[in-house]
Amino acid sequence: MSDASAAGTPAPLPPPQRAPSASAAEFQLSHARNGPHLPLPASAPGWPFQNIGHWKMDIRTRAEAWRRDFRDWRREHLTRMGYSGANYERPEFAWAQRNFVHAQLMVEDRFFYDPVARRYTVDRYLDDLEARFGGIDSVLLWYVYPNVGIDDRNQFELAADLPGGLAGLRQVVADFHRRGVKVFIPTMPWDNGTCPAGIPDWVAIARLAKEVGADGVNGDTYSGVPRAFLDAADAIGHPLVFQPEAVPLSDEALMWNLQSWGKHIPTEVIPAVSKLKWLEPRHMSNIENRWGRDRANDFHYIFFNGIGYNAWENIWGVWNQLTPRDAETLRRIATIYRQFPRHVVSLEWEPYAATVQHNVFASRFPTADSTLWTVVNRNEHELAGDQLVVEHREGRRYFDVWNGGALTPRLAGGQATLAFPLETRGFGAVLALEPGCEVADLENFLARVAALARTPLQSLSAEWRALPQEIVPIAATPPFAAAPRGMVTIPAGEFDFKVMGVEIEGFTWSGLDFQYPWESTPRRAHWHRLHVPAFHLDRFPVTNADFKVFLDASGYRPDDEHNFLRHWRHGAPLAGWEKKPVTWVSLEDARAYAAWAGKRLPREWEWHYAAQGVDGRLYPWGNDWRPAAMPKPNRGRTLVPPDDVDAHPDGASPFGVMDLVGNVWQWTDEFRDAHTRAAALRGGSAYQPQSSHWYFPPAYQLDQHGKYLLMAPSKDRSGMIGFRCAADVS
Repeated sequence: MSDASAAGTPAPLPPPQRAPSASAAEFQLSHARNGPHLPLPASAPGWPFQNIGHWKMDIRTRAEAWRRDFRDWRREHLTRMGYSGANYERPEFAWAQRNFVHAQLMVEDRFFYDPVARRYTVDRYLDDLEARFGGIDSVLLWYVYPNVGIDDRNQFELAADLPGGLAGLRQVVADFHRRGVKVFIPTMPWDNGTCPAGIPDWVAIARLAKEVGADGVNGDTYSGVPRAFLDAADAIGHPLVFQPEAVPLSDEALMWNLQSWGKHIPTEVIPAVSKLKWLEPRHMSNIENRWGRDRANDFHYIFFNGIGYNAWENIWGVWNQLTPRDAETLRRIATIYRQFPRHVVSLEWEPYAATVQHNVFASRFPTADSTLWTVVNRNEHELAGDQLVVEHREGRRYFDVWNGGALTPRLAGGQATLAFPLETRGFGAVLALEPGCEVADLENFLARVAALARTPLQSLSAEWRALPQEIVPIAATPPFAAAPRGMVTIPAGEFDFKVMGVEIEGFTWSGLDFQYPWESTPRRAHWHRLHVPAFHLDRFPVTNADFKVFLDASGYRPDDEHNFLRHWRHGAPLAGWEKKPVTWVSLEDARAYAAWAGKRLPREWEWHYAAQGVDGRLYPWGNDWRPAAMPKPNRGRTLVPPDDVDAHPDGASPFGVMDLVGNVWQWTDEFRDAHTRAAALRGGSAYQPQSSHWYFPPAYQLDQHGKYLLMAPSKDRSGMIGFRCAADVS
């Protein structure tokens, strides 16, 4: 039976009512077949086009009719799908129904990998999350976008290029497992412009997951991971949970996509019902709102629906930390979920359970011996007093599992009225135990949540601030009065340092791109009038021949040799490559060369000034596009040799500096914050992989730069990044 409802005083529900008109009901059901959320209980013909007045809806009189109609729709829809929930019943997949707090982890995050000690620090990463919001149940290790496409390495090769290779990644997975955290790895259907893997994606990712011990696969941009992936994993004896990024457009995919990311959370006062949750209550969505700064609406939605959250904070190198208020809210929701996991996936879940107060909404999650209600206050004010009116049975006991403690119901007419406080935009939860039911460790749990509740959520800060960056210092060189051999002197001057990051995502967020010493926060667009002292700059990028001289003279070998000079053979460049720019060198390798030569890497604004001069031109040669002034773009799937550094004299800058644009990217400054390191790359490269707009974008114009996330030399080295050196003038 449904719980009764009341408005001020207990009253039984009126007789069930149909939707107000056939046209409205038909529209609702039609919409439900396609959208990620089920329509709200209708209040007037023509909904949802007449949004004004949604706040007037009386859910008390509409909920039972809504549930009845949508139970009918669900029954028919599952029949049309030929639905089977067999995969949800497989013991090896049971953990997916308890995967409440998920996180996407950028492998470049300095809490996860220490680039100085050159080791993974899984415990540090997890300890931070546990301290701030109670920890995670699963993690998605993200090592591909946004750097993929800088060269022809595909998504699977980038996994092997992580520090320690696949053996290192396997140890990382084991470290997460030691802490009780399941691990996902990603697959990208759009990665068809880099070097072909030679086997289907579903075979490749299943093999990789088995090799490293991963538990699941995230389908980036998939609206439903195809069945072929499940079959491939089962065929090699390594079953995997699949998690598409978006809501499956083909609902049949629910049968093997046991999880998903939820997106586009409605902000109506009346919380929406998740379509996937309604179709299959055991399906666990983790809501993803990567750019959200105030997550209260997200948390209302997940608590109302009994679904999880993607606590994603490092977004492509931009730190969007949960505010203290949001972090504590997530901790309290997760604490309840983890205590009562079988309720959250109850097949008898009932949204729009009866509530007393206006704009307070609840869901009912019954099991055979107990029932959990989750409650959200959509009002911008606190509420006290009666909140729920429920059917009562003799011997039933009630507990406030949000604030901690037993509840004393007011009984009348076979109903129990339950009173408890709700904060502004706050939460509540009630547990009812049937006679004879006991919950292990309930007393300690109630004491734990009572201790949490003593700090009101509204007392915690909801202020969001961008994480400050610092530019890594570059030591001065011994001064040279005249330009050393192979260098040109760039005279002192003033110019407008105008540059914009070409990151694909992030809009104009504070915290995006870089923070120069004269700026208060990182931001995408930069414009600053600069005086640049005179300096010397290499006329050409450092060549393979130059780097060979350095190695022979210095005996340099990097600590991390993976991918070092990957294009060389037997310790030397290939024949005919002597005058081509050296690549497959990390930022650390480039700095080592510069120090040996008595030079340094150029500041980004020095590189910019040397390329542009004082007139603000778009390209080193002027404002018009000249294909002959730079190498021909390579739109194939594999790299071709760079051009010789002196092959395009028409591309010279006003100061005579050569090969600045379109051959290989060039290292300049490094920026870092508490979580991320990144390098400003200049000049673009000839490599332009096709088939997707998600690949590392080009930046040929002098008012553009690339942001390249840094982790470790093994992964940072690229076949399309080289460098040139600078030196100081006496």
